[in-house]
Amino acid sequence: MTSVDPITLEVVSEGFIAIVREMRATVTRTAYSSAVYELDDFSCGLFAPNGELVAQFNDIPSHVIPAPWGVRCTMEDFGDDIHPGDIFLLNDSYRGGTHLNDVTLLYPVFHQGKLFMLPMVRSHWGDVGGMEPGSYSGEATNIYQEGLRIPPIKLYERGKVNTAAMALILSNMRQPDVRLGDIHSAIGACRIAESRILKMLEKYGAPVVSECIRLDLDRSERRLRERIAKLPDGEYVYEDYLEYFDDGVFDPVLMRLKLTVKGDELIADFEGSNPQVPGPVNTSLAVAGAGIFVGVKATLDAGGTVNGGLFRPLHFKGPEASIVDVRRDAPAGAHAEVRKRAVSVALGALSQIIPDLVSGDLCGTSFPNNMGGFSKRRHRSWAYLEVPAGGNGGLKATDGSSAFVNVDHGNVRSILTVEVLEQDIPFRVKSCELRTDSGGEGASRGGLGMRRELQLVEDEARYSVLSDRAVIPPFGMGMGAHASAQVRASLVVNGEPRAIRNPGKVTGYGLRHGDAVVMESAGGGGYGDPLLRDPEKVRRDVDADYVSIERARDRYGVCFKDDGAVDVKATEAQRKKIAAERVFLAIEADESDPFEGWKGRHRVVRLSEALAARLKVANADLIELKGKNPAPLRAWVRVDPKRKGEKISLDDFGRRVLGVDDGERVLFRKLEMPPLRAGMSGFTERDAIAAAQA
Repeated sequence: MTSVDPITLEVVSEGFIAIVREMRATVTRTAYSSAVYELDDFSCGLFAPNGELVAQFNDIPSHVIPAPWGVRCTMEDFGDDIHPGDIFLLNDSYRGGTHLNDVTLLYPVFHQGKLFMLPMVRSHWGDVGGMEPGSYSGEATNIYQEGLRIPPIKLYERGKVNTAAMALILSNMRQPDVRLGDIHSAIGACRIAESRILKMLEKYGAPVVSECIRLDLDRSERRLRERIAKLPDGEYVYEDYLEYFDDGVFDPVLMRLKLTVKGDELIADFEGSNPQVPGPVNTSLAVAGAGIFVGVKATLDAGGTVNGGLFRPLHFKGPEASIVDVRRDAPAGAHAEVRKRAVSVALGALSQIIPDLVSGDLCGTSFPNNMGGFSKRRHRSWAYLEVPAGGNGGLKATDGSSAFVNVDHGNVRSILTVEVLEQDIPFRVKSCELRTDSGGEGASRGGLGMRRELQLVEDEARYSVLSDRAVIPPFGMGMGAHASAQVRASLVVNGEPRAIRNPGKVTGYGLRHGDAVVMESAGGGGYGDPLLRDPEKVRRDVDADYVSIERARDRYGVCFKDDGAVDVKATEAQRKKIAAERVFLAIEADESDPFEGWKGRHRVVRLSEALAARLKVANADLIELKGKNPAPLRAWVRVDPKRKGEKISLDDFGRRVLGVDDGERVLFRKLEMPPLRAGMSGFTERDAIAAAQA
């Protein structure tokens, strides 16, 4: 064992981070894709041969955290058949990738004939040959529709390009010249990393550098273990949903989490989550685990270094062939949405342990909008990715940030500039503004989403969306806290607004000259009771057009005089009125299966006809229940003519989510939803047929 002094340890450890920073600068300056050089939708990292992350910088957690699985898959496939000059490429969602657009390049670095490290660049390619320009499809039913799937392959072998592989890849993608430019950009960044690593080894020697890596990873592990050890041992559970449409009919899919704290380790078990579906809302356990990692790291250790040592106290489990551990041939294009839902369930579980440290739910979607086509003016194909940032959840001490990327998106920019967009693609930016009333109400308000309108100036284009949280809104945290506004994507055709059939899920909608795309991102959930928010803060929100006067009155209970000042007496009366109108219902224990669905699974709360009439709810309405625990439980109403009384039946899992026992009361609230096709949310036509037959 080599002894390393503290100064050398810091110099070497920070030296690796500096190498990654230089890699990032190289990619930014040389990449061909605007999603890379403008949006920063790429990541770099240094990995040990065993797959452990040695160093990263302000990279995207959704890229670097699942990357160790990709490195290990590559090592498993090639073993001893890795040589100087080899370069690997992969994007396979089943083999350590994320979605097919995120293409990973691995560059083995050898020292004295021995593999020492693997620099990595994972970047979002604007197109990978899917059925629509940009390779996003909200209606894909298998992975082959999403693009070219690349298992770990040698793109270069002993320094020589594999021309057959290169030709095959570029021939199956739109904009092959742009794709080739992105490959060379990544190779250039890795070659710079190689030179810096070899200089470091020359200066300090391999034994010292290796020991510094070990010590750095060990202390990161120790740091997180110390924070986990402060949590009370136990099992904490939560559930949430992803949005899936089966032939245009909404059929939500269930994600469940059991988070076990055992000493200084955490076990995240997704048992009970939905089996995989023939829609894009599936991903690998690596990606779903990344969502849990982000929730845990951001809550317990927001300022610490991110490297492979942090993974050691965390263990992930999930059922095979499920939405969190996908198998062939299910699509996996919405990996970001599944990851974000994993962040949501992590927040829900952690709120039962450390409520003061969590936030309201994040906007819950990356909201990717893809436009593409063939430009007659430029005589070439084009594809464009727009990801309008949403709101972040309110915190105990402060409001959530507005139109700002969530924590799992790292250094990605909130939005592309107008100048770059209008130069690169045939759209004109007609407006870009914060979205009034989109933040969830609470003692701390959730951040606002944005509204952005783009108008086509050439003859035609194709438009696709692959988002979530378009039906089921991000949740508020704490009694009384409200959900935020959902994602909304719509069109303006011949000057008239036009809704989209499946909210948040669009594939290849044809646009013509003058048509406009309207993208409205979701807000963040509120934190705490909105009736406890300082009325002066509400007044300032109204003045800034963050909150409407009507919403201030109806949700915050704040009323104003004619001159715009807070009306103190009217506010006191309005807040008492709102509090008195809240509905609380008793819980009764019932272990019968509460779930229904076709390919998805959704929780159902059965109500008597009299109670449904009193609550003004109907079949398929989305509701939430709030108990002693901060995060709510969502369910869909099923009016049951045979049911009597006013109690709500809940199974053990549901009672544990809310922190209530048999006989205790919970807050009942109806949630707003967009209009959906026949059968409404959660109830397909097949359900209706099955119910009638029964």
